Amino acid sequence: MANNEKSYFRGIADGVKTLAVGMKTTLKEYFTEKSTEQYPENRKTTLHVSKRFRGRLVFKRDEEGAHKCTACTMCEKACPNETIKILAHMETNEETGRKKKVLDDYIYDLGDCMFCQLCVNACNFDAIEFTNDFENAVFDRSKLVLHLDKEVYKGGSLPELIDGGAPLTIGKFNTKTK
Repeated sequence: MANNEKSYFRGIADGVKTLAVGMKTTLKEYFTEKSTEQYPENRKTTLHVSKRFRGRLVFKRDEEGAHKCTACTMCEKACPNETIKILAHMETNEETGRKKKVLDDYIYDLGDCMFCQLCVNACNFDAIEFTNDFENAVFDRSKLVLHLDKEVYKGGSLPELIDGGAPLTIGKFNTKTK
């Protein structure tokens, strides 16, 4: 019976010790200075987004604005949840008599995309890339269906984010203290 009393009181002592450790951690965090990201107001000055962040798929274009896509459908085949649809037709060159595939429409559903980058890796012509533009919120899901061959991406709402945004300082929050 004495052994049962020792284990009973030992359990209570362990519980009190665990509670004291938890309360110590809580009180320490309560009195430390907090930092808050002032997102909508200071997004142009303090926001840092990594260059390799995958936010949106866009066509790479040359100086004349032409895209490199050859409608080979490798990106469409590599996409695991079928967010890319390519519509193309065959066209015959009158001079050489050779047939060539011509892109009609490149449909990309941003709302269903997993941002896995398998489409970019599968593209042999380096025609598509992910940008780090992350502000894609809309009220209507149909606006997330993009026609990449028809739109020319100019950098989204924060063009400086393509270069990474505000400089990142290691060991310090990129935030404003409140």
